[in-house]
Amino acid sequence: MEIAIIAHDGKKAEMVQFLNEHREILRQKNINLISTGTTGEKVSKAGFDVNALLSGPLGGDAQIAARVAEGKCGMVLFFRDPLDRHPHEPDILMLMRLCDVHNVPLATNPATADLLMKAI
Repeated sequence: MEIAIIAHDGKKAEMVQFLNEHREILRQKNINLISTGTTGEKVSKAGFDVNALLSGPLGGDAQIAARVAEGKCGMVLFFRDPLDRHPHEPDILMLMRLCDVHNVPLATNPATADLLMKAI
């Protein structure tokens, strides 16, 4: 199963902590991680294998959205920072819309992501 991980700048450390807490599930279920560029760098430094795509503002969100539309990505964990502005908001909304269109589970906070990980 492929899971996409994305985290806004203010949430990247939280994403790394989340993945560390769920490391065993990821290993047991042989999960392939893909990510936007900067999130991927942080996650890789924490010892995870991840296929980092472009940075979100440079098209990474759109690349992940395409994988959702193609049926390649089975889940999206997107730790959004609702208190900050994001110039690539249209890409974010497109990704969220495609998750709804293709019935792909989407978590936008750690509490929901935790429930999804337990359900795998």
